[in-house]
Amino acid sequence: MKSRNIIAILRGVRPSEVIQIGNVLIAAGINVIEVPLNSPKPFDSITKLKTELGDSAKIGAGTVLTVEDVSKLKDAGGELVVSPNCDIDVIKATKVAGMKSYPGVFTPTECFAALRAGADGLKFFPGTLIGPAGLKAMKAVLPVETLTYVVGGADASNFAEWANIGVTGFGIGSALYKAGMAPEEIAKKAAEICQAYDEAMT
Repeated sequence: MKSRNIIAILRGVRPSEVIQIGNVLIAAGINVIEVPLNSPKPFDSITKLKTELGDSAKIGAGTVLTVEDVSKLKDAGGELVVSPNCDIDVIKATKVAGMKSYPGVFTPTECFAALRAGADGLKFFPGTLIGPAGLKAMKAVLPVETLTYVVGGADASNFAEWANIGVTGFGIGSALYKAGMAPEEIAKKAAEICQAYDEAMT
């Protein structure tokens, strides 16, 4: 399968539907899946995804705010921790647990604090407020190897703008999935996103 730096954000997904949705995403070419912890029974969904689809996709949690949640995610088989904020304790606990850390950042101060704590990549959130120009300015001072992901405002219509400044990838939420969405609609959106990504990033 072609490797794409796209993280599918399934906010609001339910355990009863998560495997079908996961299969749809993998078939479309998206193989990193995040279940935000403010979804219904998120650890049940993560456990199911890891058990059923763990050989085909990387599974993790979003909206991870506490060290306790990091521990629960590890027990559920999660592989990556995504947060909306830069919490040093959460980053360090994630690395101790052997998982990937993608904290949310908005300023150069947060970027460097996250990297010093061991973050594997930076989640620029909300991307709509930072914009390509803002991220370009920050990338000028970040270590060249820093992985940069845009979340909140990145979609098929503007991948090219972000690609032009050298962003690593994207976290896609409502542009890909909303609670209650039919699998057929998710498949259509996922195909459009993958096509736009390929055109912009290659």
